[in-house]
Amino acid sequence: MRPWLGLLVPTLAATVLLAACGGSSKSSSSTTSAASTAATQAASSQRAAGAVVKTASSSSLGGTILVDAQGMTLYHLSGEQNGKFICTSSACVGVWHPLTVAAGNTPTGVSSLATVKRPDGSVQVTYKGTPLYTFAQDQSPGQANGQGVKDVGTWRAVTVSGESGAESTPSSPKSAPSGGEGGGHGY
Repeated sequence: MRPWLGLLVPTLAATVLLAACGGSSKSSSSTTSAASTAATQAASSQRAAGAVVKTASSSSLGGTILVDAQGMTLYHLSGEQNGKFICTSSACVGVWHPLTVAAGNTPTGVSSLATVKRPDGSVQVTYKGTPLYTFAQDQSPGQANGQGVKDVGTWRAVTVSGESGAESTPSSPKSAPSGGEGGGHGY
């Protein structure tokens, strides 16, 4: 019986360790997420010289949203405004990519855009004082898989109404990205 017990304890320890790490039960999701992260970071570096922010109609959110030059939905994090940053860890920015510009450049497109210096020294685009991000699990223009995700705060697509560009924040939070697999992201 002792050889069985010797095998059981390490197996249970490994199980507990893996469960504590969280994550998806599908390995293809991890691969897809990693590929998406690399693609989004490449796109981010291509637009780093000068970011363009546009509006687009979103049928899934029922309104007009802000998107980057590639048509990817732009998000903001509750609690981040006027130079206060919550999403600063490598784990967080690996999933939520800051929309950045090269130092000295200004973003173009809709009104109420500005920039703010991040703790790491990069320059992030803001809309009405709120830092803008893209979401790694949005695979194509028009997707809003990050809408309502709760982790270090609540993430919402930046929506505008009418000509004034007034920000609104639709409700319908969710605790995980589309697909419902796994919990939120623990940073």
